[in-house]
Amino acid sequence: QVQLVESGGGLVQPGGSLRLSCAASGINLFPYAVGWYRQAPGKQRELVATITSRGGTNYPDSVKGRFTISRDNTKNTVNLQMNSLKPEDTAVYFCYVVIDLMHFWGQGTQVTVSS
Repeated sequence: QVQLVESGGGLVQPGGSLRLSCAASGINLFPYAVGWYRQAPGKQRELVATITSRGGTNYPDSVKGRFTISRDNTKNTVNLQMNSLKPEDTAVYFCYVVIDLMHFWGQGTQVTVSS
């Protein structure tokens, strides 16, 4: 059974940093692209970062230069380093992977950026 578990969220002041982690069980993430998404209250879920199996990354303009996605294949995790956080980054953050046409989401971790 594939399970994704996010961790690392919390309350941070504007300009601060957080590091999120997505840990997988039941599957080795190495061959698959993995994404981080976020959803703020009343808004649609949006993509914030992707990483391919070879380590290629992609970001929307809203987080480019501030967020960095990486993978640790020895720990079977995908991480999201978030720097220079802004109040508009407040959301629940989810990791996501498609395996053999099946879609898997974690339960999410809350990130709140507020003074």
